[in-house]
Amino acid sequence: MREFDLSTARWRKSSYSDQHGGDCLEVAHGVGGVVPVRDSKVPGGPALVIGGAAWEAFIREVAR
Repeated sequence: MREFDLSTARWRKSSYSDQHGGDCLEVAHGVGGVVPVRDSKVPGGPALVIGGAAWEAFIREVAR
């Protein structure tokens, strides 16, 4: 399994996240063809690292 250094990742909260501190998702772009995703309430916790093609397919389906 490949490891990614996310220590300098620039995280952005999803515009679809709950603005009241509830469901908060953050993504980071520009990390070698993958999209790291994490819970913004636990910034030091684990991040899912999703392949670029899989992320694009996910976004297409969500946008339907």
